Amino acid sequence: MDAFLADVRYGLRLLRKSPGFSAVAVLTLALGIGANTAIFSVIDALLIRPLPYADPDRVVMVWEDASQAGFRRNTPAPGNYNDWVRLNRSFSAIAATRAPRESSRAASNARQ
Repeated sequence: MDAFLADVRYGLRLLRKSPGFSAVAVLTLALGIGANTAIFSVIDALLIRPLPYADPDRVVMVWEDASQAGFRRNTPAPGNYNDWVRLNRSFSAIAATRAPRESSRAASNARQ
């Protein structure tokens, strides 16, 4: 244990002698640990933990085919969705979602 403490003291003395190297080393470690944590959090949420549904292997995604309009996989119009819910005989439940839209401010900046 004494040898370990002596090595730590020696390492700290060397780091104190070269503050530029110390700052770069600390920043590199911080970025590496932060990136590793972020990637693991995403992988944990998407791949490791089960979905918060009773039977996640039975969840499916259904698209509306509007190929004639140029949209092979189109989200249904609200009226079509309501018809799907009303006429449903195949699924235990149907839910709808949509991707978040960009703000008009961001869209106006992109056009400029």
